[in-house]
Amino acid sequence: MKIETLVLGDVRTNCYLLINEETLETIVVDPADRADVIARKAVDEGLNLKAVFLTHGHGDHILAVSDLKRDFGLKVYASEAEKELLSDPEQNLSRALFGMAVTVKPDVLLKDGQEFEEAGMKFRMLLTPGHTPGGCCYYQPEEKVLFSGDTLFSGSIGRTDFPGGNLSTLVRSVKEKLLVLPEDVKVYPGHEEMTSIGQEKKYNPYMG
Repeated sequence: MKIETLVLGDVRTNCYLLINEETLETIVVDPADRADVIARKAVDEGLNLKAVFLTHGHGDHILAVSDLKRDFGLKVYASEAEKELLSDPEQNLSRALFGMAVTVKPDVLLKDGQEFEEAGMKFRMLLTPGHTPGGCCYYQPEEKVLFSGDTLFSGSIGRTDFPGGNLSTLVRSVKEKLLVLPEDVKVYPGHEEMTSIGQEKKYNPYMG
């Protein structure tokens, strides 16, 4: 797997391209709001866009989904527990933050711990509520990489003052679902720089 990062939008959302180096089949994690940038990247590099993985439903992570699905026929994955938020522009903040009523209807709704394969790569969805009710992370055990969305950041965790947020739930999610992973797992968060499970176990102030 080759991982490329695009930083998109006003709040600098990390959009990740997970590229199968043998086939160039590609998964887009949290496409943010610039379908044009993602599409141009795919054309320039000859990538075959296959799917979108959503870590959660906030507007800064979903605005490009409909355009990418229309233009590339992508399959959209999300956690089953995020279905309601994805369908409600008030809860997903697309109206409040971006002035647009955006909704997403996922093609695949995943359950906690569900293992699945896409673009020739195997993943496990870990449900990590707290930032949103159905926030989740995608773990790729062979490569030892985790796409944590707005659940876990370098030295921090996600905000919990949005609809459906809960601080104690989020801290519990991180401790029980993420910090039990191997310490050398690389963490690719929804914003800012990457980190590792080992580093967050040692230095994240919320994990004390």
